[in-house]
Amino acid sequence: MLKISVASNASNGNTPDIGENRSVAIEKTGDGWLIGNKLFDGDIVTVSSGRFHILWNNKSYNVEILERNAAEKSARLLVNGVEYVTSAKDRLDLLLEGMGLQNTASQKINNIKAPMPGLIQSVAVAEGDQISKGDHLLVLVAMKMENVIKSSGNGTIKSLKVAPGEIVEKNQVLLEFQ
Repeated sequence: MLKISVASNASNGNTPDIGENRSVAIEKTGDGWLIGNKLFDGDIVTVSSGRFHILWNNKSYNVEILERNAAEKSARLLVNGVEYVTSAKDRLDLLLEGMGLQNTASQKINNIKAPMPGLIQSVAVAEGDQISKGDHLLVLVAMKMENVIKSSGNGTIKSLKVAPGEIVEKNQVLLEFQ
């Protein structure tokens, strides 16, 4: 079972106000797919990569996947020209939520550690820099391969623990966030 939530508005303001976040349960059964306890009796056709045409309840929908983040189980969709932001929770996510536990992937990270031993080739940030998720932080050379270490979230660099030319060990702290 999946629980899909649709956000009330997207960051760019192109999503209509649909009130509170709406959620619907989707479950596969022997007869097909149940959407909110109602059997899906529509038709889905793949138009191209990331684009679909759906017929359901006598209505036609053109759906395009604008952005998909598998780690966060979220997506931005364009449905008949209107943008929606969705997120999904599977049985494990719902169980952890029910127990009051937080998914470890969404916990705040206070520092970045070396994933392997190697040589710091370059550092792209300085103390006090504001960074966003996915920003390049530094380059670690290991086994003749350049590994770009990226930010896993937004924040401010509190302190750098390494400098270019320095050799580091696995799990050594490279930098800290505020």
